[in-house]
Order: sequence, then structure tokens, then C-alpha cells
Amino acid sequence: MGEPEGFRDFVAARSPALLRTAWLLTGDWARAEDLVQTALAKVWPRWDTIHRSDDPEVYVRRVLVTTQATWWRRHWRAEVPTALIPDAATAHDAYEQAETRAAVLHALRQLPRRQRAVIVLRFYEDLTETQTARVLDCSVGTVKSQTAKALTKLRAQPGLSPVTDAEVAP
Repeated sequence: MGEPEGFRDFVAARSPALLRTAWLLTGDWARAEDLVQTALAKVWPRWDTIHRSDDPEVYVRRVLVTTQATWWRRHWRAEVPTALIPDAATAHDAYEQAETRAAVLHALRQLPRRQRAVIVLRFYEDLTETQTARVLDCSVGTVKSQTAKALTKLRAQPGLSPVTDAEVAP
């Protein structure tokens, strides 16, 4: 079986964005790369049909999110050991931005997978509510309610209280 027409171009053009989404969903580069590869392997046999649709990226992102959800359900999530927690950052700390990003990523990992997917797609990938609903195969109302619940949980995280919207921008 030969390579489907347009598949190589799609992968070359959209892999960085898909990898970013996968990394935000998994929190780990190696798992994100595996997730993107697995999602692309799943769509490859049906690419001729998919690429003729309105927006093949929506379909691929849906496969990405559902595959991650399947992996998430299968694996036991134990505590992850970390090094000592560093001292609090000062106003002149060169690592403050990295610590803020780490706090945001940690808070994202605390969200249920559906809420995490909505936040990643809406705010990191800058999709509209309608586009997010298409990717997740749900209603726009579900996207809105999941976004509201997720933002409430994120705002309640103690490490994120001083974080402003400008600091979270990708």
C-alpha cells in the first residue's frame, strides 16, 4: 500500500502544533511524541477520506485527544518523585518565568482529562468554542461549562494565585 496523497505534507506542516498539544495533554515530551505518532498511524489508513473532509486537522486532533484519554484510563498514575522544591522566587529571579510555566503545567495535570483538553485547545491552541467542540465531539455548551469548571479549579490552585493572564500566554 502506497503513501496516501497529501499525508506527508500534512505531517510536515502540522506536526509541531500537534506535538505541542500532545505535550500539554501528557506533560511529557517522550509520551507526547508517542501520542502524535500513534494518532498519525491511526489516521494514515483512512487519510484519503479524511483529507477530503472540511478540516482534516480537526479529525486528527480528535484522534489525538481520544488516544490520550485511552492511555490515561489504562495507566495507573502514581506519585512522581521530584527533586527538592526550590526556594520561592524573588522579583529579580531569572527563573521566575520557568517556575510560573511549571506551576501552570502542574495545575493543568490536576484537572480531569476532559477539562484539561478543553483548556489546552481553547487557550494554548487558540481554537474557538465551536472548533473545540468539533475536536472533542461534544456540544459548544459542554465546552463552555468544562471551561468554566476548569478555570475555577485553576484559579483555586495556590501556586497560581499571583499568575496573571499575560504570564500564562504561550
